[in-house]
Amino acid sequence: MKFKDLFFLTILFTASALSAQSLTATSKLIDKAKKEVGEITPKALYEMIDDDDDLVLLDVREGKHKYSGEIYADEHLSISRGNLEFVLPRVLKDKNIFIVTYCLAGNRSALAAQTLKHLGYKNVRNLKGGLKAWAKAGNPIETRLGALQLIKEEE
Repeated sequence: MKFKDLFFLTILFTASALSAQSLTATSKLIDKAKKEVGEITPKALYEMIDDDDDLVLLDVREGKHKYSGEIYADEHLSISRGNLEFVLPRVLKDKNIFIVTYCLAGNRSALAAQTLKHLGYKNVRNLKGGLKAWAKAGNPIETRLGALQLIKEEE
């Protein structure tokens, strides 16, 4: 093996190891946020929305990611996670209201929910599994085409 090849392989293995460490650290942060805040299942959230419970549904995805649709609720806010600390305290003064955060898979929204807790919001939960789990449970998603719902085929 030539020195150049050996050098390239060393760089490749080092980069892979650093990347794996970074993913592990991120996963730990997300897991900690989920435990600190708590999660609500798609079924429980659907029941709350259906019963007209007083809650704010907070979509923390970036604008381009919202084309996949959103969950409908009477009070729905859309504030990206990057702007959350700056915008939400101005538009949502009641720190006791029940807030459910969501994103596509439930990871970014877990971190957002944790941030809300740190900002003093007392009743915050993250949607377990995010929009994907919501849709997989057969719940409707509002899109520009109207409400869409996954239908499971019978086997």
